[in-house]
Amino acid sequence: MSYPFPSLVNKFAELAEQQNVLWAQTFGLLKTEVALARFKRSKFAWLVARTFPNAGYEELCVLANFNTWLFLHDDLCDEAQLGQQASSLQEVTDYFLEILHQQIAEPEKGGAFAMALADVWQRLLPMSHPAWRLRFIRTMQEYFRACHWEANNRASHKAPPVADYVIMRPYTGALFVDLELIAISEKTDLPDEVLQHSMVQRLALACNNVVCWTNDIISCAKEAEQGDVHNLVLALVKERGLSFQAAVDEAHRMHNEEVRLFAALENLLPSFDGVTDRELTKYVAVLRTWMTGNYDWSVQDTGRYKVESVTVK
Repeated sequence: MSYPFPSLVNKFAELAEQQNVLWAQTFGLLKTEVALARFKRSKFAWLVARTFPNAGYEELCVLANFNTWLFLHDDLCDEAQLGQQASSLQEVTDYFLEILHQQIAEPEKGGAFAMALADVWQRLLPMSHPAWRLRFIRTMQEYFRACHWEANNRASHKAPPVADYVIMRPYTGALFVDLELIAISEKTDLPDEVLQHSMVQRLALACNNVVCWTNDIISCAKEAEQGDVHNLVLALVKERGLSFQAAVDEAHRMHNEEVRLFAALENLLPSFDGVTDRELTKYVAVLRTWMTGNYDWSVQDTGRYKVESVTVK
């Protein structure tokens, strides 16, 4: 895979990686030495350093901690029984939303994940304004709904049709949540009418598709071993009767179409006013670095995937 966008790394990458390991240990998210070793191989902070290259140290750390929380929550859903128990998952995510609304967590009620989320939220509050917080919470609600959709599929042993999967994947991947964090990393404040503009929305969706489908291609061997059906490559195999390699090739074709669409659309963005246009330029630049940064992290930094088991033509 290649992209017509720059590959960048935040200058605080290594410091943020060290802070992230200490943060995860402090909140009890790593229960064993095996978990700690696996965590260190994953290098979650490096993903955020590649995708938010301009963030300051404090902002980079909180964004790395939050993305780590998302990854570990995703693993809990994908690899543990919680991801197959829709009612239990609903109870857990309802409490996570309560934390965001009430801005506090009770240790005896939510456990390590709740306390870790509350810590991140408390640090994001002074970096944000009320309208942004409401938008962030709405986006988190959409992510949790998508997690419930996956849980229901697993519980019923149902593989989603490709069309349904393509619609839901931008939400299960939580990238829309991450795109809200551009306001934190770039200190931008784009008005809703700009963020909701059809061209900006389609750019964000193209970025989301590229990132999520890259992840699906790279992680398809791992997820096939686990028996998960929530992967574009595996959905194509099941629905269309393709060979594994043919499905990888088709996913790659879809990925490339979204890259080309993004490159075309960013040149057609409307002009609003001088200040807004400069803010929008910063926003779109982070969309670009998410596409390159996610791929670079996946194949260069993290030990999370078996990249060598997938051939992309």
